[in-house]
Amino acid sequence: MKLKFQDITYSVPWNLFLITLGSVILAVGLKSIIIPHGMITGGFSGLSILLLYYTGTLTPGLWFLLLNIPVFILGWKFISKRFLYYSLFGMIVLTICLDLTNFKIEIADPWLAALAGGILSGAGVGIVFRSLGSSGGNDIISILLNQKFGIRIGTFNFIFSFVLFLFSFGTMETDLILYSMATSYIASLVMESCITLFNQRKMVIIISEKSRPIADEIIKKINRGATFLKGEGAYTGKSKDIILTVVNTFQIKRIEEVVFGIDPDAFLITENTFNVLGKGFSKRKVY
Repeated sequence: MKLKFQDITYSVPWNLFLITLGSVILAVGLKSIIIPHGMITGGFSGLSILLLYYTGTLTPGLWFLLLNIPVFILGWKFISKRFLYYSLFGMIVLTICLDLTNFKIEIADPWLAALAGGILSGAGVGIVFRSLGSSGGNDIISILLNQKFGIRIGTFNFIFSFVLFLFSFGTMETDLILYSMATSYIASLVMESCITLFNQRKMVIIISEKSRPIADEIIKKINRGATFLKGEGAYTGKSKDIILTVVNTFQIKRIEEVVFGIDPDAFLITENTFNVLGKGFSKRKVY
């Protein structure tokens, strides 16, 4: 029996690998770039760094561990136990990585440091979110709000970070806070890109007088399904079948060749999609 990629993504080894990889990348971004430059990042990791700056006690890893205790109690009640177990693993790995990462990446320009720190931290969190768990802290709250209210993970993280930065005034230099805000914004963009990786597809709408031959060619040559939507010309009043299909980025040019090869007067609309779930695409992720 052939093992499908969707089945692999639900396997325990794959999820533990993603959580570990993402946690290592996040820890490197925090300990080797962001903290040495006196900046903070968003989420609970940023709050941990801010507490470190403010108190001068403990370590970022220990602060992160302490902040997670009430969040895990909340998550235990409202989120699946599987998600919590994965997240517990992620929290432990991130805590260990934060305390074991003791090298600094030398970057003289603070803007380049903000860029590099944002890319690494965003990629780390995004990779963790590709799993069925998280690295704990703010991630658990993000997932809870996303599942219950449809709030995008990156959007909530940026808002949380913005509030965190407001409380940073008086504790940190203004320039460092601004650099930190830039880092957080970059991290949120990179994180969203990692989350939608392999999920983003193109929705194609085709209006043509030769819809049946075009649909047959899409199914035959591109190996994609198609659906007819019943439409009516606003000017002519003539009924027609509108083709709706979803393809990946690499198939767009082939779609164009098929459509305009059959009907040069066809009307083709291509739209980006945030996520496509269903047969032939991604499997719904249940946390």
